Amino acid sequence: MKKFERLDEAAAPDGTVLTLYRHDHDYTIRIDGVELMSTRRHHSEEQLAELVCAPLLHQRNARVLIGGLGLGFTLKAALRSLAPDAQVVVAELVEGVINWNRNPEYPLAHEALNDARVVLRPVNVLTLLKASSRAFDAIMLDVDNGADPLTTAGNARLYHAVGIHMAAAALRAGGSLAYWSAHVDPSFERSLRDAGLSVEVTRVRAHVTSGYRHTLYVARRSD
Repeated sequence: MKKFERLDEAAAPDGTVLTLYRHDHDYTIRIDGVELMSTRRHHSEEQLAELVCAPLLHQRNARVLIGGLGLGFTLKAALRSLAPDAQVVVAELVEGVINWNRNPEYPLAHEALNDARVVLRPVNVLTLLKASSRAFDAIMLDVDNGADPLTTAGNARLYHAVGIHMAAAALRAGGSLAYWSAHVDPSFERSLRDAGLSVEVTRVRAHVTSGYRHTLYVARRSD
């Protein structure tokens, strides 16, 4: 049996350490030994992008925001679903995660980040949301495990009322706001509805045919 090979580690601004491992042909990011994401289980991350980007295929100059680069699966799925004149802004706070994805030796998001439609911003997604009134047709937030943060406590603000209203304000009329969550969270769903958003909840397997079911929240504003 092949062992897990520790490739590198990176620190988030709050000191949380993320470690990149390789096992055979698969890559995994862990925090304190807990798997945060893996190239073996990424179906739900792709579905996050497809749910909100596929309807934008024929929209001219669509502009979308992805909060959290991860291992690049949400970004790659968004690019597959969008037209050549679209723009995809990616906010990733951890420099090491950016470097892993840019490294052509790792089969992650090297090619996707070189797509002319992609703008990579090495900042907290909250900073972008605050400065982006009615700027995006779709926003996808996958910066952590959900409202109960694993990576950094600061991520929790995205799932509270202030963060939700900030994200909703960054949407254009009819825009979609999608969240990835490892778990079902009824209180978070209520918070989205309390913000005046319509909400659809979808349960999707981590792998196409097996694995845990993750939860995707797609909220929309009509004005």
